[in-house]
This record gives sequence, structure tokens and C-alpha cells, in this order.
Amino acid sequence: MSKQEFTFDDLKRILLEGAGADEAVDLDGDILDADFEALGYESLALLETGGRIEREFGITLDDDIFSDNSTPRTLVEAVNQHLKVSVDA
Repeated sequence: MSKQEFTFDDLKRILLEGAGADEAVDLDGDILDADFEALGYESLALLETGGRIEREFGITLDDDIFSDNSTPRTLVEAVNQHLKVSVDA
């Protein structure tokens, strides 16, 4: 059974597990509206992150999930929309 909510803490954990963190970036800081690229996460790291989210939460994300949601805040909201749709289906 998949989890029902994707949180900012889930995202931080998955980012760290899959791609690590740039030493210059404090993921515990105010980064909700920071661009992933500014946080040191480029396309390959984001692909890995997307795959981990899909496996852990039992959903399939759109190919353009990261281009449409370039900040942690918008990504968390988009993943939660996918979770809601999968529960309602």
C-alpha cells in the first residue's frame, strides 16, 4: 500500500539518499521556494529523485514533473496531487 501524503521531509530524505547534498546548501534552511538547480540538483539527480518517489509512494509521475515544478514547494504539492488522484481512482 502506498503512503497517502508526501512531505517536505520526505523530499529532503529522498534527495539526500539519492543524490546527496551540496556542502554549500543547508537543506534544513528556508529552501521551499529555491530552484532545484540553485540547490545543486541537476537533471540526473532529479531523475533519480523522481524514481525513488515513484517506488516509495507507488505512483507514476509525469515526465515533466521537474520542469513544471522547479522548487521543493511546488514539487511536494504536485506529488500530493498525484497521490490524491491515485487514491480517488
